[in-house]
Amino acid sequence: MTTAKHHLSRASRIETLLRARFARAEISVIDESSLHAGHAGARPQGETHFRLRIVSADFAGQSRLDRQRLIHTLLREEFDNGLHALAMDLKAPGEG
Repeated sequence: MTTAKHHLSRASRIETLLRARFARAEISVIDESSLHAGHAGARPQGETHFRLRIVSADFAGQSRLDRQRLIHTLLREEFDNGLHALAMDLKAPGEG
């Protein structure tokens, strides 16, 4: 990671990566780390537990597992560097 990236919050880095991949999607990245204080993987500085919601036409025809694999692949570096948990709500437009 470059030095400039270290100055961005993890949420900002995640959102930047996702917006680059899903340019016309509805994207929400929520840091829920404070809700997990004292739990496995939680760190005092936070930025370990996130909730992600994406609505993108790119998900049309993909299984839930394929969608999650895509996100995990995109965020591999974040997982390798302290991202512990990511709750995902990944839908195509029109899906409930």
